[in-house]
Amino acid sequence: MSVIRRVDEQKSQVTIVIDGRFDFAQHKAFRDAYRDVDAKRMKFVVDLAGASYLDSSALGMLLLLRDYAGGETTRVSITGCGEDVRRVLKIANFEKLFQLD
Repeated sequence: MSVIRRVDEQKSQVTIVIDGRFDFAQHKAFRDAYRDVDAKRMKFVVDLAGASYLDSSALGMLLLLRDYAGGETTRVSITGCGEDVRRVLKIANFEKLFQLD
């Protein structure tokens, strides 16, 4: 279980990589990965390729990131979703709130 932040200044992009279970235990690490980033000039990518599981608290954390990034005008995308993770995101209608790649 880990949360890793990668910043690409040239692309103005912050990638947050989740490995393992994405649940409440990752709350602080996930928040720390974006809270000092200038959301007005950076876009966010959450890479869930290594995520084996996510629960409702993970969905809440994604919504908090979306709000931090600008809400309706957000620049947050979610990539690398496995079949089970994508199913949870679709059930929660997150494809309407985030760009799912």
